[in-house]
Formats: sequence, structure tokens, C-alpha cells
Amino acid sequence: MLERSCRSGFGKAAAITYISVKMTTKKTKPKNTSGPKRSVQPRAGELPTREQLLEALAQDAEIKGKRDLAKVFGIRGDMRRPFKAMLAELEGEGVITRTRKALRRTAALPPVTVLDIPGDADPDALHAFPAQWNAEEGEKPRVEVLVGSHARVVPAPGDRILARIDAGDGPVPFYTAKPMKVLDKPRRAQIGIVRMDNEGARLIPVDRKQKEMRIPLGDLGDSKDGDLVEVEVKLSGRLMIPRARVTNVIGNPASEGAVSMIAIHNLEIPYVFPTSVIREAEEAKEATLRGREDWRDLPLITIDPADAKDHDDAVYAAPDDDPKNAGGHVVTVAIADVAAYVRPGTALDREAYLRGNSVYFPDRVVPMLPERISNELCSLKEGEARAALAVRMVLNADGHKISHSFHRILMRSAAKLSYQQAQAAIDGNADDKTGPLLEPILRPLWAAYDAMSTARDRRGPLDLDLPERKIILDDKGMVADIRVPERLEAHRLIEEMMIAANVAAAETLEQKRSELLYRVHDEPSSEKLQSLRDFLGSLDISVKKSDSVRASDFNGILNQARKAGNVEQVSEMVLRSQAQAEYSAENYGHFGLNLDRYAHFTSPIRRYADLIVHRALVRALGFGEDGLSDQEASKLPGIAQHISATERRAMLAERETSDRLLAQFLAQRIGARFEGRVSGVTRSGLFIRLLETGADGFIPASTLGQDYYRHVEERQAMVGERTGETFTLGDRVSVRLVEAAPVAGALRFELLSEGTRGNPPSGRRPRRGPSKSYGPKGRKKR
Repeated sequence: MLERSCRSGFGKAAAITYISVKMTTKKTKPKNTSGPKRSVQPRAGELPTREQLLEALAQDAEIKGKRDLAKVFGIRGDMRRPFKAMLAELEGEGVITRTRKALRRTAALPPVTVLDIPGDADPDALHAFPAQWNAEEGEKPRVEVLVGSHARVVPAPGDRILARIDAGDGPVPFYTAKPMKVLDKPRRAQIGIVRMDNEGARLIPVDRKQKEMRIPLGDLGDSKDGDLVEVEVKLSGRLMIPRARVTNVIGNPASEGAVSMIAIHNLEIPYVFPTSVIREAEEAKEATLRGREDWRDLPLITIDPADAKDHDDAVYAAPDDDPKNAGGHVVTVAIADVAAYVRPGTALDREAYLRGNSVYFPDRVVPMLPERISNELCSLKEGEARAALAVRMVLNADGHKISHSFHRILMRSAAKLSYQQAQAAIDGNADDKTGPLLEPILRPLWAAYDAMSTARDRRGPLDLDLPERKIILDDKGMVADIRVPERLEAHRLIEEMMIAANVAAAETLEQKRSELLYRVHDEPSSEKLQSLRDFLGSLDISVKKSDSVRASDFNGILNQARKAGNVEQVSEMVLRSQAQAEYSAENYGHFGLNLDRYAHFTSPIRRYADLIVHRALVRALGFGEDGLSDQEASKLPGIAQHISATERRAMLAERETSDRLLAQFLAQRIGARFEGRVSGVTRSGLFIRLLETGADGFIPASTLGQDYYRHVEERQAMVGERTGETFTLGDRVSVRLVEAAPVAGALRFELLSEGTRGNPPSGRRPRRGPSKSYGPKGRKKR
């Protein structure tokens, strides 16, 4: 459960510098020629220099595109490919820009410019981008920020600065900036949904903590009812009433069927690929057999969700024919070789770093890499040759790994199966596709998994298998169904083989003394352990008092809870006691999986951490020149911090979008009765999770009933002062839906159930006088 789940600041050497060139021309007598007047002509049969190309574009307005330039400089034959590469390089660096098929010089920065330094920039090698830029001029130029040892103004990552710009000359000129002043960055615009009413218009804020505001009709701009907009807030009148003015229309989530747009913009998730990134992806060539082992005859197969569009891992298993390893298995895991296409310092790499990971919403995916890479070149499609990194693991009969080796290969997937297909075949319901695969491929895979699961049980990872709901949308982007997908043995097989491959990657890189990014998960803090002990004590569940715990200790707690019939309550608290997994250049193990070393290797299509591990393996094992660079290796702590943050951002965005979709779905059922469980207890009230949909909502403490309720933290309960009526984490309750706010993703319930009888909170004096009834009409009064 715990593991189911930018442009680069790598430094000067990895950064592409963006150029502004000062042009000089010679005065020459006019000649009858169709070409531009250039100060220096390339010799016949030679490519022009970068400066000559730029000079031609600057002087001759008749040059509209690549063909015109090729004609001017006499490009033909074998010169075409390097000439095209030179143009692509200049465009990628921001020196020239393309409007449809026309090429032109990019606009230059003024001598004094306001610059924004990215928050993930390297503090020792700062770079920045202009705060204002016309998108028609191409991508923003990158500027190197120079901070001397005696500088009066020393900016930091995330700052906005006023700077003096120098556009240097030379073979490779570039923009540099000397900071003059650190400026206050304007507050990020507030966003919300426009709602028209009888009085005009109002803004429904996305942030639950913000209040609605009126929008004067003259300040609506081009927005319409239901549009997601950015606004600026201004105060009006003597009472300084806040009013909103629309500054930007983002889109209409209802008409476009993309509720995820709200989270994408609210959390500033990059979702549109720059032109240079798309171009690099489109121009990428398929990897060949050069420098690779030919494994195209090995019948590796992919097993994925039925609706998967990319397939980045494939598996194969066979009995070990070594007589010294009787009953053993050889398991092979092949992973798409993304490192072959996404090289350090390229536009593709910078954008992948910026995003950090793919973000999965019910209505869309915001991918880390363009489709040309993720769904084509790096998708292990059935019957097509694909580049991959593979690990071959030899296991004994008990599932213990004896040895492993990594290989850079060219493979061909023998079959694409869904989890349901593979499981059905093993269960005796093979179809036309899985029937021929059952004996030679599927049964050996399951035999290896049986051994691996034995080793897993012996290792004792945290067995916290909470249900995960999947929201099914209709063709309009609205919720059609909510399901809890069945957890099949086929899912566990793939998970176990991926975990084994990840462990092998970490072990190999440690043996080679290579830098790498670990996936780490710290043990619970002593404070969280004590809170868990207090809670379990109230349920008469025993737990050892030592602060030194293992994942298996929690499994013992969960087994006690299953026997006592309160596993939902205990599972929730055990989950809350856990630290959050993250990426780190330093290893402190993975508590939840009970592993000493662990690295993410198996999904470089959607996680930047895995791409770093692939590059580290390529470098450490001498697989090619596209491995981890020295600059990347020196920046791994910063990379780990950045991608851990993007992962948390993605999780928050996915959760917020699910909340909004469910609130939208339930808004049609105001007044309906639901069954749920108490999923959280705070001083201000109870959080409720509905059993039917998994939607979360809130019951304010003031509406609980006939008593004054105290929050008893160690029991995770609200307890009545006089009656001792108690509502505890995990309690099953009946509630009525009172209010739904789809934009905020918020639901409010009223409680219909009685609490359990108990004792009033100890050490508290009951309030005098009759208790005020805040209870809903559906509650029984005593």
C-alpha cells in the first residue's frame, strides 16, 4: 500500500545557454545577387557558421524558412543533415524561433530586465528567465545570474530580481545578468469558478478557506458561467468589501470535462510541453542493436491494466537448469530504456525534471514525457523491437535471490496481457490468447512468484492492504461509477517482481560505488508510536513499549485487530503512524518493505528518480555514453528534494480532483442517507468516509448531539462531558448529506447515529445547566 502508488538546475555544464548576438555588417556595393550581404562567406562545400546563419536571418527579410536558408548557403547532399541539426540547436537554445514554417531571430532582452529565478535553481550557479515575455517570440531565454564575492545584492532560488543584462559576443555568446535589486514577487492569482446569478456574478473560490466574492459585471472580461478564472482582488467602499476582477480565463471544467484543470492550475502543475520538447521527441530515432544484447527471442510479456496506454515493464521466468540450484528459478524483468532517448541537459530532460513524475487523474494523465517517448518508443509493444534495461535474477527454491546481472538489450514482447486475462488463465479460464501461453510462460511465472511470496512472508513487510477506489467517468467527464478493483494474485506477482528488480538495482550501484537515488521510508517517530500505543490501549490491543519496531510488529497488531473485529480502525491509525516515503541520496532503508536498500528502477517513463537510476546503471556498468553525468551526480541531494516535492504535489492534486468529482456526483443527493465510518477525529469535529463511494466529508462538533463533546486525543474520540457518549475513529455511523461544494471538493453531513456508551472524560468538570441541543432532527433525544 505504501509503495503502490523543470527545467534543470543541474549547473552550468548541463545548462543550455541562450544567445543574443550583436550584428555587424559591411558596407558593400550592391550586386545583382539573390542572397544576403554577408560579411563572411562560407567556402563552397562548407557549412555556414552559427554567426553567418544568424546574420543572414537578421539582414534578409526574404528568408522565411529552412529552405530559403539552404538555398542561400548552397546546402545540398550530405550537408543537409548537419545543417538541419545546427538550426535545431539554435532553435532549442532560444536564439531563433519558429512561427509555423517561418524562422526568425528571437527578440533580445532590454539592458535592464526583471527576472525570475526558479525555485529549483542551483544556488551555486543561478539562472533566471524574464518575468514578462511574449510567447510569440519563442521560449523564454535563459539567463546566467552572476553574483560576485563582494556583490551587494545576493539573490536566492525563487527570488524575483531587477538585473542589468549583458548579451556577450563571441563564438558562443550568451545572456548574463548582474542583480541590482531583489523585488517583491506579486502574490499568486486567486482562482475560482464564475457563477452567474440574479444580481450579476460571483466567484466560488477553489480554496476551501476563502470566501465567495462578487464580480462586478464590468470586471467579468470574456468569462462565462462555469469558467475557471484567475482574478485579482480589490477592496471597495467604506467597508472595504472584497471584489474580484477576472484577469485570465483558464477554461470551463464542465464543458471540457476536465475537473482536473482546477488542481493543475491551483497547484501549478506543468501540463503543456514546450515546442522544443515536442520537437526533440518527434525527432528521436528508434534505438538499434548497436551496443546491446539481442534478446528478441526471449518471450517476455507485459501484464498491465486493461486500459493501459504505455507498457514499460515486461517479465519472464523459467526453472533454473543449474543442477546446483534444484527447484530454483530464473526471473527476468525488462524495463523500457528511457535513458537512450532522454539525455542529460536536453530540453526533454529539463522538462522531465521540472515535472518530476506523471500525474494520474480520473479524467486525464499529465505525463512526465511526451507521447512519442512514453507511448511509442519506450512502450514495450507486442511484436515490436524495443530498447530495454533488463535484470536477470537467479532464485533458489525458497525464493531467496542467489545472484543477479543487468543487461542493455533489444527485446520484443511476446504478448500484451491484462491482469484479468493472466489471472483467468491461471484460474483455468484461458482465452484464445492466453491458452498457448499458459504452460510455457504463465505457469513458470506463477511458480517463481510462489517462491518469491514465501521469501516475502519470511521478510515480513508491512501488510497494510487498504482498499483503493477507482472513479469511472462517462463520456462527458462526469462520475458514472465508483469501484474497488479486485486485488488479484496477478497484481501481487508483478509488484513482487518489480520490488526484486528495484532491490537489485540498488545493490548493483552500491557494489559499483556509484551515486544513486534511494527510495527511503523512515521508521515511525517516537511521538507517533506513543499516540498509536495510547489508541490501541483503549481497544485492549497489546503492543510492545520499545521504540525499536519492525514492520512485522505492526502486522501482529493488525492480526489482533482482525480477530477483535476492528481492523478498519486499527489500519487507519497504523497508516497514520507511518512516515512518508521519499527520495534521498543517502540511504536509511525502507521500513515499510523491511528492506535495507531500495531504489526505484522499474518506471522511468513516469518517474524521474527511475531515469536517474537507469543513467547510473549505464555509467557504472559501461553500457554507453548516455549515463549519469558528473553534474547530475553532484546535484543528487537537490534532485531528490525536488522530485519528492513533485510527488507530494501529484498526490495532493489527485486527491483534490477525486474529492471534487465525488462532491459533484453527490450534489444531486442532498438530504440522502448514507453509511460511513469515522475517518478522522479533531477538536472541531468528525471526518466521515462514506462506505458506498469513499467520499470524505465533515460533521462540525457543534452539531453532534445533546452534550458538550471533548476531543480525547489518545483515544482518537469525541466524548460527551455528561453522558460519556463516544464517537471513535473507525466507528460505523449513519449520516445525512446536508451540503456539497463541488468546486472546493467539500461535503458536510449531519449525524444520525447514536454513539457508544462510555465514561465522561476524566479530569473534566461537567458544565452546569441544561445542555443546548445542537443535534439534527434525525437524532434520538435522551
